[in-house]
Amino acid sequence: MAENKATIKWKRTGEEFLKGKYSREHTWTFDGGITVAASSSPNVVPVPWSNPANVDPEEAFVASLSSCHMLTFLFFAAKQGFQLDSYEDEAVGLVTKNEKGAMWVSSVALNPKIVFSGTKMPTPEDEKKLHHLAHEQCFIANSVKTEVTVRSPHEPLGTGK
Repeated sequence: MAENKATIKWKRTGEEFLKGKYSREHTWTFDGGITVAASSSPNVVPVPWSNPANVDPEEAFVASLSSCHMLTFLFFAAKQGFQLDSYEDEAVGLVTKNEKGAMWVSSVALNPKIVFSGTKMPTPEDEKKLHHLAHEQCFIANSVKTEVTVRSPHEPLGTGK
């Protein structure tokens, strides 16, 4: 069992809190010591009450799914003797309304671009199996009901299964 902690801090900086005119800027501090500037998404709360330069929870959710998938993929690729030189993902999360009308991140499409090298190169089927294993074993993907798909390099961005 592992325990993960984050400290979230926000402080009122103006006098119009009850009118909804307050900054949504806050920080996330992680146990390793790094602090990340966070805010609500400007798609949800307009500027100046949100800061588009900061990370919003929806972006962090998409990034955590992508990061977990990548780390799990790297683990299985190394175990199977496939050497990677780089892995880049332009993950896309879609926020929609659910059956109750509440907003949620309904899907995340991972769009990895992977460069392999070495004497043992994966076939397209090997790479598909690695993605399947990574998805099955990713802690974050196993923790959510959001649909997570992996796009093959031949599909347009934002699509895939």
